[in-house]
Amino acid sequence: MIAPAHHAAPMLPDVRRVLRVQGETDDTFTLELDSGGRSAFAPGQFNMLYVFGVGEVAISLSGDPMSAGSLVHTIRAVGTVTSAMNQLRPGDALGVRGPFGRGWPVEEARGRDLLVIAGGLGMAPLRPLVYWVLRNPSAFRRLTLLYGSRTPEDLIFREEIEEWRWRGLPVHITVDRASQKWTEHVGLVTKLLPLAQFEPANTVAMICGPEIMMRVTAQALTQRGVSPERIFLSLERNMRCGVGLCGNCQYQSFFVCKDGPVHRFDTVQHLLDCQEI
Repeated sequence: MIAPAHHAAPMLPDVRRVLRVQGETDDTFTLELDSGGRSAFAPGQFNMLYVFGVGEVAISLSGDPMSAGSLVHTIRAVGTVTSAMNQLRPGDALGVRGPFGRGWPVEEARGRDLLVIAGGLGMAPLRPLVYWVLRNPSAFRRLTLLYGSRTPEDLIFREEIEEWRWRGLPVHITVDRASQKWTEHVGLVTKLLPLAQFEPANTVAMICGPEIMMRVTAQALTQRGVSPERIFLSLERNMRCGVGLCGNCQYQSFFVCKDGPVHRFDTVQHLLDCQEI
């Protein structure tokens, strides 16, 4: 497993140049940056990206953790900072701090069935995990990817997912609203669970997506017999420092930035049922 990388000066951004900008959907794009020789990260970690003169946001790494030379982030343009990022072009400068946080516990899944379950943009933080597992197929019994989105047009990494299917990875996709050309499933991602082959007592699930989707999916998995201790969720909060100093992402007794973003379901289950947290 890749050891999580740590920045020597976590509050000081490095200047990186944009290598490539690729549109994924109408409002989502993938930004590839020059790594400056520091590209190591653990699947599930995030960087703090700083647009000079505009602001800074936390963005999950969505590239291959074993690929040297670039840092890849997939971003939805929904605010001032991310909209400014969407205007960047090759050669432009961006500040980078990180990587931060605890990623997906790949070692927990060794020798077990692994369910990777994504909702919407939640596919981005899970993509490095899929890369890692595809490089180490003998480490797991079975890997299945379940992916849900609002519409077919909102799916990201579509060509790559088809390539994974071609390589033999079981992939099941569903959307909330389908077009006439859509030939796959319609409905919530939990409706895909009966299609996945897994032994509940020997399964690890890793989930990322909207919070309600993760809560409902985790509950459905426990009803199927998967232990809450083997279900992992990636939580999202508005992070500012990335190292647990500012308290902006405090989630009752822990900080999402340094204690997560990946958390075991049994440790946060009681919080996910609370409103306004």
